Amino acid sequence: MEFNKLVEDYGCLAFTDDVMKERIPKSTYKAFHESLDKGEELSKECATVIANAMKIWAVEHGATHFTHWFTPMTGLTAEKHDAFITAPMENGKVLLSFSGKELIKGEPDASSFPSGGLRATFEARGYTAWDCTSPAFVRHDAAGGTLCIPTAFCSYTGEALDQKTPLLRSMQVINEQSLRLLRLFGNTTAKKVTPSVGPEQEYFLVDAEKFMQRKDLIYTGRTLFGAMPPKGQELDDHYFGTIRQRIAGFMKDVNEQLWKVGVSSKTQHNEVAPAQHELAPIYAEANVALDHNHLVMQTLKRVACQHGMKCLLHEKPFAGVNGSGKHDNWSLTTDDGRIFWIQVIHLMRISSSYLYLHVF
Repeated sequence: MEFNKLVEDYGCLAFTDDVMKERIPKSTYKAFHESLDKGEELSKECATVIANAMKIWAVEHGATHFTHWFTPMTGLTAEKHDAFITAPMENGKVLLSFSGKELIKGEPDASSFPSGGLRATFEARGYTAWDCTSPAFVRHDAAGGTLCIPTAFCSYTGEALDQKTPLLRSMQVINEQSLRLLRLFGNTTAKKVTPSVGPEQEYFLVDAEKFMQRKDLIYTGRTLFGAMPPKGQELDDHYFGTIRQRIAGFMKDVNEQLWKVGVSSKTQHNEVAPAQHELAPIYAEANVALDHNHLVMQTLKRVACQHGMKCLLHEKPFAGVNGSGKHDNWSLTTDDGRIFWIQVIHLMRISSSYLYLHVF
């Protein structure tokens, strides 16, 4: 990929703030950001204008369907695809439609999703709400082009049914309490404190033919029995070693797909265990980074199949060698450009975490 093409293609399938600014009236853009900054509900008129601009942009980039893309308590993402087409008119033709109501709210059947025992099965109502701080994107796969709208998922009474709702609520609380602390240290200019995170994704790649010979890998994503390999973690030639051509081709395709949807895949290298590798993005706001990490994991699995391999994301797929952690490099930053709090934490090795406090 040439340098100019890389720059041009980056984020070409993401409906970013710049794209929105170009495609909607200035007054609507201003009203959108005012409601965002104040935490107020978006007006129907404003939502309708944004939805129409988003529909036109998505269709231009090959989308035929849209979906509210959310993260229920299954460990996976969930989606329900709806086409942009309307009911046929008298002449048999159809129009393309995407309303503001369809953008900001959805009502999927929530009875079959895990709820932690919060609700009875017959209370099936669940609602998805647009997370307007995380850019929508167009994803291309075997189903064609789909406009994916990141959303939160909750019950009618406000109970969280997903992973994003508690995250958004905690971000709000962190903002409020951090501002109180900043005022104690004399900072009177900051108006918002935002958590940022850069999750490093470790993974194993296994040849698809060998993967299909192991029922334990197929059903559980990890080995349940077997002998130690002839070469384990001696690893004088693997960790940070030269990336093999087959793996390099896989990584190239992964990067190109991630860059197009605005995921800033930055670093890649061989990890400690045999056949283990790592992909690290540039940090982003916590809720955006969560969406990006789900995109990373989905892309790794999909592209691995295209290269005749299987991607294992289980935290400990093989006994006796390193597992796959997810280093979370996170910080709290103010809107006046100051780093408030930095912590580097490894989800599997808490004892190796480091904590710094910056209040200057």
